[in-house]
Amino acid sequence: MIGRAIMAVLILAIAMPAWAGTMRDLAFTQRQGAALPLDARFTDTAGRTLPLGAFVDGRPAILSIGYYECPNLCALEREDLLHALDGSGLKTPDDYTLIVVSIDPAETAPLARQARQDDLDRHATPGAERGWHFLVGEAASIRRLADAVGFHARYDPVLKQYLHPMGLVFTTPAGVVSGYVLGVGYRAGDVRQALARAAAGQRVEASPILLLCFHYDAATGRYTLAIRKLLQLGGLMTVLGLGTLLGVAHGRRAR
Repeated sequence: MIGRAIMAVLILAIAMPAWAGTMRDLAFTQRQGAALPLDARFTDTAGRTLPLGAFVDGRPAILSIGYYECPNLCALEREDLLHALDGSGLKTPDDYTLIVVSIDPAETAPLARQARQDDLDRHATPGAERGWHFLVGEAASIRRLADAVGFHARYDPVLKQYLHPMGLVFTTPAGVVSGYVLGVGYRAGDVRQALARAAAGQRVEASPILLLCFHYDAATGRYTLAIRKLLQLGGLMTVLGLGTLLGVAHGRRAR
C-alpha cells in the first residue's frame, strides 16, 4: 500500500532537523496517561450531539482523527484499520469502540454519515451499527480532543488541505490514552495487542514514525515536493555513507 511504500522514506525526516523541523512539528506528541475530554460534545451520523464519553461508553476505543473530504490518506488509514480489524477476531462493540473524528469544524453530519456508510459497504462488520461512531464537532471540542491526545494539524490555505500526522490513538475504558499505532499499514496483531493493553489500562510507548497526510497526488499515487526532497536527501545520505565506508576500508587495506 502507499503508506508501506513511503513510510521508510518519511522516517528519515525524524533524523533530519535542518529540513524536517516543520514536519516534526506536525507529528503526534505521545501523551499516554492523558484523559480524554469526555464532556466535549460531538455530533454523530444520526445528528445527535452528545458528550464524547457517551461514545466511549466504558469500552477500549480506537480513535482515528482526520477529515471526511480529505483528498489524501485519511480514507486509506480507515481502510487499513478496518481491514486489520476484519482479521483480528475482535468484535464491536463488545471488544472495542471505533471513534472517527473530523478535524474540520466545517464538516457536517451528512458527510460523516456517507463516510461511515461507504466503510460499512466494504466491511460488513457485525455490531458496527452500535460500535462505530463517525463524528463532527465545533472547533473548541476538536481542539480539546486534539490537545489531549497530542494531535497536531494545520490548514494550508494554498493547498486547501489540512496537514496532519497519520496514526491511531488507543484509549482505556475510562477514556485515558493508552498508546498509539503510528503511520499506516496496520496489522491485525498490532491492533489486537494495542486494544488488549488499552483494555487492561496499560500505557505503552510507540515507536517514533512520522507520516503526514498532505499534498498527495491521487493521479500519480505520489507525494510531490515533500517526497522528492526526502528522496533526494535520503539518496545523498546513502552516497555519503557508502563513501565513508569505502574510505575506511581503503585506509585499513593501506595500513
